Amino acid sequence: MLYSGTSWSASTQNQTGWIKVIARGIGHSRVNELDLLRFIAALSVVFHHYSLNGFAVNFQTITPYPLLTSLFRYGYLGVDLFFMISGFVILMTAANEDLRHFVLSRLTRLYPAFWACCTITFVAILTMGSSEYSATFGQYLINMTMLSGFIGTESIDSVYWSLFTELKFYTLVAIVLLLGRFQQIETVFMVWLAITITLIIYPVWRFQIVLLDGYSANFIAGAAFFFMWSKGVTWIRCLVVVLAWCCALYQSTIDVHEFEIRIRNDLSPYVIAIIVSTFFVIMGLIACRQTGVISRINWIWLGAITYPLYLLHQGLGFMIYNALYTRINPYILFWSLIIGMILLSFLIHVAIEKPIARSMKNTLNRLTDKLRNQDYRKTSADI
Repeated sequence: MLYSGTSWSASTQNQTGWIKVIARGIGHSRVNELDLLRFIAALSVVFHHYSLNGFAVNFQTITPYPLLTSLFRYGYLGVDLFFMISGFVILMTAANEDLRHFVLSRLTRLYPAFWACCTITFVAILTMGSSEYSATFGQYLINMTMLSGFIGTESIDSVYWSLFTELKFYTLVAIVLLLGRFQQIETVFMVWLAITITLIIYPVWRFQIVLLDGYSANFIAGAAFFFMWSKGVTWIRCLVVVLAWCCALYQSTIDVHEFEIRIRNDLSPYVIAIIVSTFFVIMGLIACRQTGVISRINWIWLGAITYPLYLLHQGLGFMIYNALYTRINPYILFWSLIIGMILLSFLIHVAIEKPIARSMKNTLNRLTDKLRNQDYRKTSADI
């Protein structure tokens, strides 16, 4: 709708309100602390997999690290932090209420690095694989779509499971944008929280899967922190955070016994609760802009390599372990592999991800512009 004279339409006023929110909240286009948090979360998962998970779960590696196990047995919780950060960042991306911008930004952010890492892992399987690591070319092609988890095809690397959870969350936000209801997005998350609480009390398996029940509290909390950061702290947002925190504690501890069996190590629900609570405290400090000097340091390069590091480290790392464990001191191998994965992730980001993302973005923008112009000409002709 257009405006006449000095009278703006309601929809334009709403959109202007969100533009003001973005301007108030962002000031600069990046929350530096989140880049550092991403890297810490990814590194905790890497340490968990290399020091414990690979050896404990079906002997994917022949590499035990008993001295490091006690330190990193809880590193898997880095994924919970990932999802909380995602709840914050994805709403920041969607805050301009432009569905096209949102979809293109997600495509160009996710696919270039994923294509590179999936291809590297597949080549490694062909050259270093064993009975534990195998894949067909057809399986590789399906994996390259990033949809293997939705059509029953085994992922080339098991860490891809978290991408499927992320994609479900992106779909929810995209639907809200498609319906033109971003002004009500905060209400949508409150409803999602109410459903999460209901499913905790009255579990319905099918709804739990669709609504990301195992991790929904993390996304909801991240979104609530974004609203605090961008629009201010209110009692209702504080209540949402507290309820999300309670749900997150439940979701992170309910299946702890099954996970203990899987990794063949004892886990304390109290330690898990402390770690998850620490995530909430840190995100709360970010939302209230109380992170001091950390917020003024540019951590962008750490944030940039987090995604390829997470995608690449497990399958490739385990195969390298198995190939070199008997030839190199295991602790030299451990630290060399971590440093090597970080450097390889940086190389992928600079040499592959950024150029492909730039080219992909330009191509998709030209394509969508062309389609939009065709629709405009068709509509004009009909009129």
